[in-house]
Amino acid sequence: MATQCAAPAHFKAELAQTAAAIVAAGKGILAADESTGTIGKRFAAISLDNVEENRRAYRELLFSAGPELKNYIGGVILYEETLFQKDATGKPFADVLREQGIYVGIKTDMGVVVLPGTDGETTTQGLDGMAERCAKYYKAGARFAKWRCVLKIGNGCPTQLAMEENANVLARYAAICQSQGLVPIVEPEILMDGDHDLAKAVQVTEDVIAHVYKALSLHHIFLEGTLLKPNMVCPGQDCKTKYSPAQIGEATATVLRRTVPPAVPGVTFLSGGQSEEEATIHLNEINKFPGPKPWALTFSYGRALQATVIKTWAGKKENVKAAQAALLLRAKANSEAVLESTLVLLPELDLSLCMSRTTSTKSLTVL
Repeated sequence: MATQCAAPAHFKAELAQTAAAIVAAGKGILAADESTGTIGKRFAAISLDNVEENRRAYRELLFSAGPELKNYIGGVILYEETLFQKDATGKPFADVLREQGIYVGIKTDMGVVVLPGTDGETTTQGLDGMAERCAKYYKAGARFAKWRCVLKIGNGCPTQLAMEENANVLARYAAICQSQGLVPIVEPEILMDGDHDLAKAVQVTEDVIAHVYKALSLHHIFLEGTLLKPNMVCPGQDCKTKYSPAQIGEATATVLRRTVPPAVPGVTFLSGGQSEEEATIHLNEINKFPGPKPWALTFSYGRALQATVIKTWAGKKENVKAAQAALLLRAKANSEAVLESTLVLLPELDLSLCMSRTTSTKSLTVL
């Protein structure tokens, strides 16, 4: 019996076009999909009440930063509340973004829950009723989606159970998205918690991504209409060995070559526990590392685009313009990190990933 692709024939061309456009040259994703609880923590740091009007005002600040925004941002991921909110003139945020040529995305998962039978490992919930929600999101203007799974390293983790369960959940989510016309961003995040070294991070990230693409294949996902959102391959935050940005770039590029099919249009890295500057420099080093890279290698950053923005804004109207300028500078820096790569074909790979390297980055707008 012939297999049937998860993406209906009438959506295939749109899915492929959307995925490619989001990661067009120099463009990445602004992740503005913080849940009400998460945005509340960030507001607390600036002594701002976590009420809907403040959340709406902050998102309007981001989405109306200026005409340059579309040069650096191909898509914005929204929380469900934000998708149905409007700017001060009464225009839906989805229209504000679409009129700039920026694609609208939507967070579809409902958070992580403990996976029974494991040492605190997790899976992600939210599949029930998701097809109906995706149809509603598509009607509201969304054209891509995000679903985050979380894995950890240490004490025998990630287990085979956790890798298989999370890969399967991501594949089921991707199939539902494509059936409703949404490009799925597949996000298997491996946390930086722990003292593991870079070689361990390489091994685990390779295993996790390999499991994900096996599951996507089994679910007949249309890869040309997907994006991958992985962690950069970094050592644990408590690792005593210090690695250069060039080593992080090499490790990450090596893992992707071993695991990600060339049919995937783009890899949109999450920033994880990195600072704004680290996330930009590492992105540049991944793009600079020589050799074949058949996918766009770009960003899907939340805090790494917004940390300075929200501090600058501080909930005050008089700070809006300065905060928007901070966003544009940070977005421009990451756009440059994507574009300013060194093109050298087919190098000899250093598979030890531990040799001494000179840390070298191009002149970036790293502020």
